[in-house]
Amino acid sequence: MGEHAGRWGRRSLLRAAGLLTGGAAVGAAATTQTTWIADRRLPLAGGPASATLGSRQQDVGGGAVEVSWGVRTDERLVALTFDDGPLPQWTPMVLDTLDRYAVPATFFLVGARARQHAGLLRGRLDRHEVGNHSWAHHDLARLDAHGAYDDLRRSHDAIAAATGRAPRLLRPPWGHLGGAVLHAAARLDYRLVLWTLQMVEGEFPHDPAGHARRIVADVRPGTILLGHDVGTERRLVALRGLPDMITGLRARGYTFVTVSHLLGRAAQV
Repeated sequence: MGEHAGRWGRRSLLRAAGLLTGGAAVGAAATTQTTWIADRRLPLAGGPASATLGSRQQDVGGGAVEVSWGVRTDERLVALTFDDGPLPQWTPMVLDTLDRYAVPATFFLVGARARQHAGLLRGRLDRHEVGNHSWAHHDLARLDAHGAYDDLRRSHDAIAAATGRAPRLLRPPWGHLGGAVLHAAARLDYRLVLWTLQMVEGEFPHDPAGHARRIVADVRPGTILLGHDVGTERRLVALRGLPDMITGLRARGYTFVTVSHLLGRAAQV
């Protein structure tokens, strides 16, 4: 009786192990299937992460998007850029300084603000260029392809109406990129522009000259420099130090150019 019990015990254990192994395989397959179904319900396919829209022909303008953080060049060129404007308390101060030193810059404008404050820009952008920085500075990387496109199209039209020129560059808020942003940028034939170096106002409270020295020391040929003409009080450190920044970089042999000019020079190298 003990012998038979031992034999049947071993047989039962082997059978149970087989069932467990088979069950694990089935369970793994079921888990994979469930995960795939769950992923399909997440905002991946057709959502913020997806750079495609549906299964039909993609309507994507020229069919490609280029993303630039800066350029590789031996020329001492730097592109000064300002985000988030225009606003009355800030933008005129920046434009006045740039006019005084005959410095071109690229302004990545928020469409709603451009429409509301179009008078701040009228007649003052001759040496400058404009880019799209979204309609209301919401995170485009959280929108699906339709939402990102609608936001940027609305902003595009407002900027064109306010400035008399259609933007050809896009800088998404906070530099957040998602597939939907890429898809929308392709549809609008935009070039995506991020930055090489950002002003660090928080590290130099009440010290515009110190902040300017830091930026002047950090710039390299082909740098795209990010500043803001909107924000909290601390950002005024950079704007008040802008004259020192300009004269300091010129003393190092740098020439200020728009982003498009910088990207064009890189293409010629």
